[in-house]
Order: sequence, then structure tokens, then C-alpha cells
Amino acid sequence: MRIGLFIPCYVDQFYPRVAIATLQLLEKLNLSVTYPLNQTCCGQPMANSGFESFGAGAADVFTENFQEFDYVVAPSGSCVLHVKEHMGKAGDAFHGRIFELSEFLTDVVKVKNLNASFTHRVGLHASCHGQRGLRLASASELHEPRYNKTKSLLQMVEGIDLAELTRTDECCGFGGTFAVSEEALSVKMGKDRIKDHLSHDVEVITSADMSCLMHMEGLLKRQKSKVKVMHVAEILNHSK
Repeated sequence: MRIGLFIPCYVDQFYPRVAIATLQLLEKLNLSVTYPLNQTCCGQPMANSGFESFGAGAADVFTENFQEFDYVVAPSGSCVLHVKEHMGKAGDAFHGRIFELSEFLTDVVKVKNLNASFTHRVGLHASCHGQRGLRLASASELHEPRYNKTKSLLQMVEGIDLAELTRTDECCGFGGTFAVSEEALSVKMGKDRIKDHLSHDVEVITSADMSCLMHMEGLLKRQKSKVKVMHVAEILNHSK
């Protein structure tokens, strides 16, 4: 299979280590991965701000870069959901072949084991776009069988101590431009989410969305907390 690696703009600019870990993880699974060098933003920030039409150019560039691949994989639930649901006709062509990383490893590759080790206590944050948009995990408000694709992968990591949080799928308050337009509310939600992790003595907060982690990382630093944030790809790629 031909796989195109799509790296969100904020990951490229602020957390390139996540992009590297994603590529290394896929290659460890003997998958053929290509990173198109001319890729850019998917246009989600414009859509979040109510100017979806302004992202038409980004959609055209995305199509140009990824139309030749069997699958497109990204370490971001929010960007994948934007392409699938909010990119219009351009996104329709990718609807059945663009996947968030943990979704791809679980549903397409069907990974059964990982040669990874991470001996720390970890709290898993379920991002709203990934959980309720892409259905990466069951939602607590629905009467449905419980599952969590990201958690199932983390459970394959040797030595990991996964904390059972009190509120497993509560929003962190980031919401893209929401964190700017509704700063006070966003901060309060973020602090509440962090409090749950801290009450369970986690050393690391992880998620399939680096944007949520970026929001919580800022709050943790302001609290002078020693708790770190790591994208799930970094943990799944962590060597023994």
C-alpha cells in the first residue's frame, strides 16, 4: 500500500518530534510511507473561524499532494475530521482513505503487538474531534459497547501504567480558535481537565491530538508542574 504522511502545520512548526515519531513508527511496521514536501495547512483554522471558503486554496494543495496515495495518515484527529467532513468536494475523494494514526493502526494495519516500552504512569486524553467525530472511542453519554482504539494500542506498550481517569472523555477547552475568542472559558476547562490527571498522579499526559496537548502544556507550565505531554506516537515509538 502507498501511504502519504500528512503532518498538520502546528506539528510541523512546534512539535516536529511528533512527525518524526509518526514516520518512524509506520516504518517500523514495514509500511511504505512518503512525505510530500509541498504539503501545507488543511484549512481547518479558517473553517473554525467561520470562513470555510477561505480554505479552498488549502484544499486544492492537499488534493494535489495526496491524490496518488492509497491511504493518507495523520497524527491528528481534528485535521483528519476536517478533511473528511469540512473540505467539501475535495474531501469527498479522501473520505475512505484518510485516517488518524491510531485509527489506521487499529482498523487498517490491525496491529497486534508493538516493540515499545515506556515505564511511566500515563493519563490518556480523548480529544473531541477524534472521539466524537472519528469515533476513535465510545462516548460516555451513549449507551454503546465501550472501546478505545488509542488506549488499545497503548496497552501494547511494555511497562506502561495507564491511569483510569474519573472523566474519561471530557473536553480540554482548546477548540482551535475557541481558545482565543473564549480565553477564560477555555482556560477553566483546561485546568479542570488537568486536575483529573493530576489527581491520578500521572507523569505524562498523552493524546492523539497534539493541539489539545499544546493547550494543556501551556497551563501545566504556568502551574510549574513537572507533568509532561507526549503525543501517542511518541509513546508507541518509544524503544525498549
